[in-house]
Amino acid sequence: QVQLVESGGGLVQPGGSLRLSCAASGRIFNIYAMGWYRQAPGKQRELVADIISGGSTNYADSMKGRFTISRDNAKNTVYLQMNSLKPEDTAVYYCNADLFSSYGRNHYWGQGTQVTVSS
Repeated sequence: QVQLVESGGGLVQPGGSLRLSCAASGRIFNIYAMGWYRQAPGKQRELVADIISGGSTNYADSMKGRFTISRDNAKNTVYLQMNSLKPEDTAVYYCNADLFSSYGRNHYWGQGTQVTVSS
């Protein structure tokens, strides 16, 4: 069974920082891409950033310069460093992975971690 487990969410003041982690586990043979999405109350889920196996990254415009996505291939883990957080960054953040496992190639989602930016 393939699982994505996120950690690192919480409450932070505006201007603060948080680092999210997402570890993929199971009989995984290759991870093509990993990324972070977020969903605020009453809004659609949106891409935050993603990173492919070669290291190329892609960011939503509103996150450029504030968020940094990185990946540890040896640990099947992706990170999201979030700086200069704003109240509008408040959302549930979900990890996503496009990977090949004993079940074939599929997309998987984590359970989500809450990020709340408030004074």
